[in-house]
Amino acid sequence: MAKEPDKDFLEYLVKALVDHPSDVKLDRRVDEMGVLLSLRVHPEDMGQIVGKGGSTARAIRSLVRIVGLKNHARVNLKIEEPVGSRSVSDKREKSSEKGDLENLNL
Repeated sequence: MAKEPDKDFLEYLVKALVDHPSDVKLDRRVDEMGVLLSLRVHPEDMGQIVGKGGSTARAIRSLVRIVGLKNHARVNLKIEEPVGSRSVSDKREKSSEKGDLENLNL
């Protein structure tokens, strides 16, 4: 049996979803809280991993947790943003600033 079945499963799943499978990087850390899997993918593949409204990311997290439960471990997944990308909060701030400027120009 695999030594790290949760990491192996996640790697298999993500590489099947993305366009740049060679850029998939996984890090596995174990502490008193359980297992933390950190996932990094090519910036162009982020949309495929997150999915519409985060639905794909939620599904991946659920599957990884199930694999962890089967192996008596609490597993969490962290999807790291690529360097230079804009987060959702940055986009919201810009849209709210734009809205404020439009209100001032009335």
